[in-house]
Amino acid sequence: MNTDFHEVVFPLALSMQARGGPQRHTNIVTTGAGRENRISRWAYSRYHYDIGSGIKTRADLALLLSFFEERRGAFYGFRFRDPLDHSSAEPDMAVTPFDQPIGQGDGTRLAFQLVKTYGAAFAPYARPIFKPVAGTLRLAVAGVEVALGQNADCDPRTGLVRFRSGHCPAPGQTVTAGFEFDVPVRFADDRLEAALDAFGSGEITKISLIELLCQPEKA
Repeated sequence: MNTDFHEVVFPLALSMQARGGPQRHTNIVTTGAGRENRISRWAYSRYHYDIGSGIKTRADLALLLSFFEERRGAFYGFRFRDPLDHSSAEPDMAVTPFDQPIGQGDGTRLAFQLVKTYGAAFAPYARPIFKPVAGTLRLAVAGVEVALGQNADCDPRTGLVRFRSGHCPAPGQTVTAGFEFDVPVRFADDRLEAALDAFGSGEITKISLIELLCQPEKA
């Protein structure tokens, strides 16, 4: 992903009216008696977005065209700020170092992948976070905030937190984190269609982005 991904954020002014969300892949087989057997094929959800509604002016279109061409269409991935879900905290709340549990210490483990957990009681889903926003991460061990850059570091390209030697979380200590994040995406198509008269007629061009499926870094 390093060579075909640009660490650049899609223009925020064009993303604020984006529509989209997660997609799952479930195989459903109905028996002759009418019962269903369901199999979830994907371990992780995959997010899709339509950014067409954010293109309002010729300047917006020029900005999009320039961004699209520099990405070579669907070739290079990039960061996208989901307007509805880009923080570890509850909506309208500030990030804290206690927002999300990301693992438990065992006395030897130094690396922890950032995750955001959805749900709680039945089948909580831990979503790996690969593109934290630099400068937003806060980290804690056993309820005590730790100093980033001194006790631990986080790679903003992978979302991997690594504790420094001598600061390894002790067995049973919970590691928590708070952060803002982007979604790694690419353009869904190699073709971009737009027309100047679409702005006056109210026609909205569909421009799709699709999340890049990554693998968590090894601890």
